[in-house]
Amino acid sequence: MKMKTFVHLNKIKIFARHGVLPQEQLTGAYFYVSLRIGYDFSEAMQTDNLAGTISYADIFEIVRLEMAIPSKLLEHVGGRIVERIKSEFPQITSVELVIDKENPPMGAECSEAGIEIKIDY
Repeated sequence: MKMKTFVHLNKIKIFARHGVLPQEQLTGAYFYVSLRIGYDFSEAMQTDNLAGTISYADIFEIVRLEMAIPSKLLEHVGGRIVERIKSEFPQITSVELVIDKENPPMGAECSEAGIEIKIDY
């Protein structure tokens, strides 16, 4: 039997200044970031030791730092987050990332719009 294990953070709410329009970067908006990271944490299952897994706090810190850098495109922000997670945790086997912008300015009523990235390593 082959087991797959994941660490995930769902709907982290972060205020940031991303957007193509200058006004979007000036006023900012709320964004929701969700991550699902493939990682073998079978050691932590046996030992109850944080060293055998990835800390949610470490992942959150990467998201927080990258979301603080204004970008025009969520695709750019998402790419940076995924690259940094893989760089800091080379042993991960996959990443799924969703970034949604709350109430995007597009002339239609829409609660959220965003991007999704899925990578298997």
